[in-house]
Amino acid sequence: MSSEKKQDESLTYVSSNVGQVTEGSHDPVFGEITEDGPNYRNVGWLGTAVLMMKTQIGLGVLSIPVAFDSLGVIPGVIVLCAIAAITTWSDYIIGVFKLRHREVYGIDDVGELLLGKPGRIILGGAFILWWIFVAGSGMLGISIGLNAVSSHATCTAVYVAVAAIVTFSLGSIQTLGRISWLAWLGLVCILTSILIVTIAVGIQDRPSAVPADLVWVPDYKIVNGDVSFTDAITAVSTMVFAYAGTPAFFSIASEMRDPAHYNRSLILCQSVVTGFYLAIGVVIYYFCGSYVSSPALGSAGPTVKIVSYGFALPGLIVSTLLFIHITAKYMFVRILYGSRHLVANTVVHWAVWIGCTLGTTVIAYIIASAIPVFGDLVSLVGALLGTPMCFQPMAGMWLYDNWSKGRDFRTTKWMLMVGWCAFIIVAGTFLMIGGTYGSIVTIIDSYKQSGGSAAWSCADNSS
Repeated sequence: MSSEKKQDESLTYVSSNVGQVTEGSHDPVFGEITEDGPNYRNVGWLGTAVLMMKTQIGLGVLSIPVAFDSLGVIPGVIVLCAIAAITTWSDYIIGVFKLRHREVYGIDDVGELLLGKPGRIILGGAFILWWIFVAGSGMLGISIGLNAVSSHATCTAVYVAVAAIVTFSLGSIQTLGRISWLAWLGLVCILTSILIVTIAVGIQDRPSAVPADLVWVPDYKIVNGDVSFTDAITAVSTMVFAYAGTPAFFSIASEMRDPAHYNRSLILCQSVVTGFYLAIGVVIYYFCGSYVSSPALGSAGPTVKIVSYGFALPGLIVSTLLFIHITAKYMFVRILYGSRHLVANTVVHWAVWIGCTLGTTVIAYIIASAIPVFGDLVSLVGALLGTPMCFQPMAGMWLYDNWSKGRDFRTTKWMLMVGWCAFIIVAGTFLMIGGTYGSIVTIIDSYKQSGGSAAWSCADNSS
């Protein structure tokens, strides 16, 4: 079948007005879509933008002020803007590649196009591990919030289990179209929460973490000249994590009514995310300095912490259920690809779907309980798995579609883009290796301080 015919078939979409599928509609990923099964193509461009934002704004933003403390304000802003620019380009390439290759559902499809079967296995495995780790860090964030609002009313291990149960239940909703309203709720809640803290630290006399007998002198750093390599690379990895929703954009684009509107969703998402990250990171760090908390919601004192976490909890829950849903949906599509059970509400359909969401949740719960140090977990997954999900494959995608154009006539633009792709591959590899090393060193130090007893701990992790 010609590529033109495939594209024509893939343009048979759900009506944006009535939200119903025409009998016999065909999708290159999900196959024949009927009214008897879930509607996998029912997310509008605005809902897409919100889903994109919710995969980004959540856990990562809560560690940005601490990253600024490691680097200093000016280097921190420069690094954040550089990561924003690179990931925005990566996100844009996903949209372009998806329009050219409608059959692509996940980053493993890209791996197979670039490197054959080994590429599919490597990138597919990395994708699953990445999102399971992120879901684990999400559960950890929820447990911190529950501890904060309840004043540590029960064992932290119980709160992690509660987080797993709640996010499994909501993450098992079948389609992103049905989840998008939760994304709206989660986004509003997390933004409100962080704004409360930002305003509070601006009007208070001194950071809450400053000892009462100590004279407070603002100690924010314009440039931190004494930062070690481990601390610096860990801070950069934390910022990568804040933008590491990128690999989920494949799945989100696949459930859009019209992927041609992808770019408008992307522009809205990245503009809001970057502006918010810069404002929150700079303001909170300016007023708190080295006494900023990680997560940042604890920076304005116990009362504000309770209020801010009260608002943040729905946002953290929505982020985590999205991580579970996207991971499970990826496995679900791969298992039932080409089968009628993929788009029909059969027993097999539901058994596989619930099995995928439950399996993802259980593994994420184990990770959250075994590595219960929020900042360390964020930086580790950001370096080890987030970077190779957001940098190198997208450079490979551009080269895959454009390398042959330079065989006959190499324009200046083509050569510049090849150089840019080479830079992205090298920079991504450096960040992956260096960031993983720094994060592992930090986790080892944390376990030495706790005597190795922090796993499945009952201790309050919100302080």
